[in-house]
Amino acid sequence: MPKQNISPAEYPQAVLQQIERLGQHIAIARKRRGETQAQWARRLGVSQPTMARIERGDPSVAMASYVMCMWLVNPAMAVADVIAPQNDHAALEREVTRVRGSRKTVKDALHPGPSTATPVPSPSRSRPAAAVGLAALIQPRSAKAQR
Repeated sequence: MPKQNISPAEYPQAVLQQIERLGQHIAIARKRRGETQAQWARRLGVSQPTMARIERGDPSVAMASYVMCMWLVNPAMAVADVIAPQNDHAALEREVTRVRGSRKTVKDALHPGPSTATPVPSPSRSRPAAAVGLAALIQPRSAKAQR
């Protein structure tokens, strides 16, 4: 059976740096609270050596241990929100592009000839590209409704 997991040594350098930075932030949070690694380890249900590995940013430590540390620091922050569907701008833009393509195909079939498409606003620095794409997708409908 082929090996399914890659070794942490094979992770992209950027990923390893983010895990290390996470570990550093966990250590800072624990120290600012005046607590020991042993105290946090007990609260997490891990050994003190595992807590030390977390603080070093060891990528082989279970993700649940890192998430538990983040929860101990800030229970109100939802880690999963980082990649929630509404925050996945690349996927949103892809969906907008796909809808635009299918809308154009239908329009071309119904009205052959020069296109009279509403111009798409250029992306601004204040909004992500997906938000601009979604606004452009929605804009023609609202413009037609106002006429």
